[in-house]
Amino acid sequence: MIGRCLGAGFLLLLSAAPLAAQKPTTPAAPAALRSAPLTNLRYDVTFDSASAARRTIKVGFAADVGGTGPVLLSLPAWTPGAYEITNFARWVSNFTPTAGGKPLSWDKLDYDTWRIQPAGAKELTVTFDYLADTLDNAMAWAKPDFAFFNGTNLFLYPEGRGFDFPATVRIHTQSGWQVVTGMAAGPEAGSYRDTNYHDLVDRPFLVGRFELDSTEVAGHWTRLVSYPTNALTGPARALLWDQLGKMIPAMAAVYQETPWRDYSVFTVFTSEQGGGSALEHANSHLGIYNPQFVGTPLLASITAHEIFHAWNVKRLRPADMWPYHYDRPQETTWLWVSEGITDYYADLAMVRGGVVDSTVFLNLTQGKMTEVAEAPPTALEDASLSTWIGPTDGSRYLYYPKGSLAGLMLDILIRDGSDNKYSLDDVMQELYRADYKKGRGFTSSDWWRTVSRLAGGRSFTDFEAKYVNGREPFPWSDILPLAGLRLVTDTVRAPQVGIGMTQDTAGSVVITQVQPGGVAAQAGVKQGDRLISLGDVAINDSTFNDAFRRSFGRSEGDTLRIKVLRGRDTLTLNGKIRLVDHTEEHLESDANASPKAARIRAGLFRGRGR
Repeated sequence: MIGRCLGAGFLLLLSAAPLAAQKPTTPAAPAALRSAPLTNLRYDVTFDSASAARRTIKVGFAADVGGTGPVLLSLPAWTPGAYEITNFARWVSNFTPTAGGKPLSWDKLDYDTWRIQPAGAKELTVTFDYLADTLDNAMAWAKPDFAFFNGTNLFLYPEGRGFDFPATVRIHTQSGWQVVTGMAAGPEAGSYRDTNYHDLVDRPFLVGRFELDSTEVAGHWTRLVSYPTNALTGPARALLWDQLGKMIPAMAAVYQETPWRDYSVFTVFTSEQGGGSALEHANSHLGIYNPQFVGTPLLASITAHEIFHAWNVKRLRPADMWPYHYDRPQETTWLWVSEGITDYYADLAMVRGGVVDSTVFLNLTQGKMTEVAEAPPTALEDASLSTWIGPTDGSRYLYYPKGSLAGLMLDILIRDGSDNKYSLDDVMQELYRADYKKGRGFTSSDWWRTVSRLAGGRSFTDFEAKYVNGREPFPWSDILPLAGLRLVTDTVRAPQVGIGMTQDTAGSVVITQVQPGGVAAQAGVKQGDRLISLGDVAINDSTFNDAFRRSFGRSEGDTLRIKVLRGRDTLTLNGKIRLVDHTEEHLESDANASPKAARIRAGLFRGRGR
């Protein structure tokens, strides 16, 4: 998962990632935590204009019961890819189990598990209402003519019985509304079916009025779905289609296969979202964006990130995350690979596919360098682990940009050690075949052994100790010349506002720091305010940095209108522009690079077939 919003050098880029078809071996649970056996599991979901008016999804569950013990039904506590405990049971109301039309006795075993006494019934039914009022990719959200939801929100599972069971989902809606999902069609109209719970909850649904079209990309069907119907049209829609046609083949070239029969790009555009975020699935992803993202490179960048997850995370992922458990956190030290290296390949896919040129790629990389340099020194392993508790020191999502840069360093070192014969592409492909294809996650030994071998036997023990488990600065002065790249430092005079910011899970830009005596402080900006705009430049403008400098780069002493949301009040606060000299670095190709370094640089930008 990833979420993004731009800033003027002081805005953090936040991000967040989840399933493959898998047949896990789940240890048997203690008898007290093990449901009576259930078969023939069926889910019924109803969303129409009547339920939309209440922002409610009506859910039904039915199954055949074996044995005589209680039936234990649980909802997941989290959605893979959104690494936080959410406890979806909190949105459930009117929980009602019945058998033969008669109510059954039930109680709560824990906060997300219901214990039902079937009283000898051979079949039971459960109905409940689910409140769809949370604008988040991992949640359920409804409008008068539309809803999206994830299986983890709604689909109960029998506690302690594993996840290798088939189930059918039936969607009920009204005439004129559409239903779209990555799930395969079931035996009857309006029904869908999957062979195991992992895949069942990894196929989000969109129900209502939306725009949908499809085309073949790299020999496989791709669908583009957008809500509302007028949000992504005309040239902007054509542009995204063009970008998809260029990026997907560049990603498939890394693994030498496309792992889906069809792929769906689900997009929701709403001004309720301050920035942009998305959550990946095995054959789809759901992105939620402010309308200003339409037609911007940021939309393409997030889209590339989520599609690459179909290989890296949904299929290839750490052993810590295989198989998924839905009732507790699954900590791993490897999110820097799952998320960070995915972000690296999103940038590579855009430059290799011709969506952007190498200069843009280098600018994106430099932006990540700046972000990491301004963040507290944090080990990649620690950032990966700590994301579950949401640390407030600015390190929670650092595994995205820092992991991306670690991927660049590894790519360069592998290419240098093998005289450009092998690359990080080969590491990803080999692990995909050796681990995912054999139904398991990769281990630390798998990763570093493969990296070392493809780099000509070079040891990465110090690399891991210093830059993955340690907090030492990345050695760019040693690494970049190997790929014919260099950092150039310039002194510039630019406007300084004196605030630190981050993006919350809803996409809003929250002010986390106000520099004493700075422009923002003198204007009355407070920590916790949500920034809307600086002058006439909206904070969610995809070209914010350049637009802000163009507008105020020569305006010493002029009034700067700072618009913020404080509680429910929108305030316009006035400060005075202050220009400050500071140094900036930019990354560029070195015209004097050695022939070997030039080949490595070309290999980075071109990928296979170099």
